[in-house]
Amino acid sequence: MEKHVELNRIGLSLADYKGKPSTLCPGCGHNAISNQIQAAVWELGIAPEKVMKISGIGCSSKSANYFLDRSFGFNGIHGRMPTLATGACFGDPSIKILGISGDGDTASIGMGHFKHVIRRNVPMVYIIENNGCYGLTKGQFSATSDQGLRLKHQGVNILPPLDLCMEALISGAPFVARTFSGDVKQMKQLIKAALSQNGVAVIDVISPCVTFNNRDEALQSYSWGREHEAPIQDIAHFQSREEIQLENFEEGSYREIQLQDGSYLVLKKIDKDYDPTDLHAALDLLTESYKYHYFATGLIYFSGVPPTIQEKYDLPEESLNRLTKDRLRPSRESLEAINATLY
Repeated sequence: MEKHVELNRIGLSLADYKGKPSTLCPGCGHNAISNQIQAAVWELGIAPEKVMKISGIGCSSKSANYFLDRSFGFNGIHGRMPTLATGACFGDPSIKILGISGDGDTASIGMGHFKHVIRRNVPMVYIIENNGCYGLTKGQFSATSDQGLRLKHQGVNILPPLDLCMEALISGAPFVARTFSGDVKQMKQLIKAALSQNGVAVIDVISPCVTFNNRDEALQSYSWGREHEAPIQDIAHFQSREEIQLENFEEGSYREIQLQDGSYLVLKKIDKDYDPTDLHAALDLLTESYKYHYFATGLIYFSGVPPTIQEKYDLPEESLNRLTKDRLRPSRESLEAINATLY
C-alpha cells in the first residue's frame, strides 16, 4: 500500500525542507530548533528557495546546515552574521532572511552588529541559540552565563549575564520573544509568527548544551528550564481570520494580533494579564523574572513595524542581484559628469 505523504499549500512535503544529518551532540537543544524551523517554514508554505539562511561561528552556526537544504545559505565569520543579513536584504528584498546565531556569536564579538541590525530594522528573523557557553571550544563561559555558575573545567563565573531580550527591547526591536528548546510547540508558533513579519524579529531560544552546561542549577539546562519555565501565554498562529477557533476561550481571556502578511497570532492568557504591546511591561517582566529566578517565555513584545531599511532607500523593483553588470555600472558620461562637479 502506497504511503500517504502530506503536502503543504504549495505542494511540497516536509522532506523537501530537511537539511543534512546533524553532527551536533545527541540531545543538543539546537537540533530541536532546526526541526521546528523546517516545520514552521513548511507549514507556512514558503518555498525553501525563497529563504536565505545566514550564520556566523559556533555550534549554533553549524546548525544552519541541518534544515532547508534547498535554501540559499552563507556561513560567515564570528559575530558578523547581521552584516551579511544586511547585505542580503539589499540584494533581493523578496527573500526571507533567517539568521542563526549563538550567545557567544551575538552577545560577545557580535554585540555591536546585533544592536545595529535592530536599529536599522533589517527585515529578518534573528534566532539566538542560547546555551550559556562556548560549546564549540570546550565550554568556556559566555556573556549570557549566569553569575555564580560553576562548570567542571572553567571554575566559577564571576560576571553578570547579559539578557539578549532586554538588549533587543532597548535597541528598538518590534518583535521580541523567548522560548525553550524543550517546548517545541511554543517555539514553532513563535517562529511562524516571526516569519510573518517584515521587520527584525528576535527570538532568544534557551538551548541546553548537554556536554558542557547541563548541570541542574544552570539556567540554560534542561532540568532548570523544565522546572522554572513560566509561559506568559498560550500561542497559536493562523493563516487567516477564518481559521481561528475561539469557542473554547472565555471572553477577555485572549487577544489577537494581526501580522503583516495578513495572518493572525492568538495569545491566550494564562495566569497574568500581560500586554505584549506594552514596552514598559516587557521590560518589567524581564527584570522581575531574573530577580525572582523564573523563566518567562512567549511573545514578550510586539509593536507596529517601523519602516525597514529597504523601505528607507530608493531601491528598484527588480532585485539588485538580478541586474547585469552593464546595468549596474554607471556610463562613462555619467561618471564624467560626477567628476566635473568635484573640481
